[in-house]
Amino acid sequence: MKPTLQQQQELRQLQRLTPMQVQFVRMLEMTGPELEGEVDRALDEMPALEIAESNGSTADSDAFNETSEQVQLADYGNDDEIPSYMLDARNRSVNDSYYTPVAVNDELTLGEDLSRQLSELSLTPRQLGIAGYIIGNLDSNGYLKRSPEAIADDITFTESVETDAAEVKEVTDIIRTLDPAGVGAVDLRDCLLLQLNRRQPTVEVITAREIITHYFDLFSKKHFDRLAEQLGIDTERLTAAIEVISRLNPKPGNQLNDSAIEHSSRQIVPEFQVDIDSDNNISVSLLNNIPELAISKSFSADMPVSPALTQRQRTDASTFIRSRRDEAQAFIKTLQMRQSTLLNVMTAIASLQRDFFLTGDETRLRPMILKDVAAMTGYDLSVISRATASKYVMAPSGIYPLKFFFNERPKADDDITSHQIIDAIKTIISQEDKRSPLPDETIAAMLSEKGFNIARRTVAKYRERLGLPVARLRKTI
Repeated sequence: MKPTLQQQQELRQLQRLTPMQVQFVRMLEMTGPELEGEVDRALDEMPALEIAESNGSTADSDAFNETSEQVQLADYGNDDEIPSYMLDARNRSVNDSYYTPVAVNDELTLGEDLSRQLSELSLTPRQLGIAGYIIGNLDSNGYLKRSPEAIADDITFTESVETDAAEVKEVTDIIRTLDPAGVGAVDLRDCLLLQLNRRQPTVEVITAREIITHYFDLFSKKHFDRLAEQLGIDTERLTAAIEVISRLNPKPGNQLNDSAIEHSSRQIVPEFQVDIDSDNNISVSLLNNIPELAISKSFSADMPVSPALTQRQRTDASTFIRSRRDEAQAFIKTLQMRQSTLLNVMTAIASLQRDFFLTGDETRLRPMILKDVAAMTGYDLSVISRATASKYVMAPSGIYPLKFFFNERPKADDDITSHQIIDAIKTIISQEDKRSPLPDETIAAMLSEKGFNIARRTVAKYRERLGLPVARLRKTI
């Protein structure tokens, strides 16, 4: 059969986002600090973009007010050309001791702290090298999940250092003696034992050690009656031993901050502020420090091109100026769209949740989903979702994530919010007998008596959202 050429006509409907739409979507998802960094980057990379001059500037503000030192520094082309002595304000004799202040981050990571402790021990360079590789395999909790054989193979192949599992285990045992206690454990049981072995051998500690060593499954499942029977001890002694175990740290690696960067990333920076006046009128404002941007005068449309240039050079210059101006104008317009969209979305949320903002009572939150905000603003659901992601609002009663205000209805024909049900579940569990916790079926029945007709699986979902375990694991002696 001979190959043949065929021509086929096909009709497709495609939707493509313009570069400006892509930039808007990306900018909409940014938090306030991320947007400030994006604006700083744009100011550095876009020659046609600049910070707009303040409208309040007058001729008096441009008056000469520089000091003699500033005039001297202005004679140099850049900071690298300025002599170091001109940047120092010592006001002392040239022979005086002078110390330059240095910003020091005293927060050590887990690896840095362990390396510091190892440097104080009498270890060979070979052992220190192996120890460094082992420390690098610790997870965020301080556990060592990899086997000595696997680590030895990695060291042999990647570091070209011949070693074996026995040598790796020997160095690992040294790391397991370091602080914090429990570091280098292979699992939770091993971690607890490492900490108990460092305690004074009191009756409670010895009992706790026996529980973790031989009856860890019974302990983890909180079968306290069987545990006391197996150990042959009374309830009072068992309670004392369990109290010792409860004071141990299951995640020793979390005692140290990972880094100053991660610490700063955990800080919450509100994007909005909600204010309430004496007449209970609600106002919403943006809190980011974004300056007003403008097009540089040298890139304006009426800026003439030098007549000394050739026709080709003038054409290239005009094309360059126009493209850079369009790029800056698109950025300014996208930024304005982002700010306007966020403000409209937050205003809609404040209107829908007006009762909560006025009282600060979580039970006053009304059912609200993305469609409710979209109906008020006219935006697409994806825009609402991106505008509320990782954003926080500062209200008179506290700081809340925007996702906090979205409450689905457990039933389509019910005006009860999930926050009301969660609050009721929290109250019931806080008042239960800890020696005989309530199962989810009983909690569902109790909620039904209060007017919350929900299923057992819904109770389980909200209980897990509260971070509460099942009844068996909430049991105490």
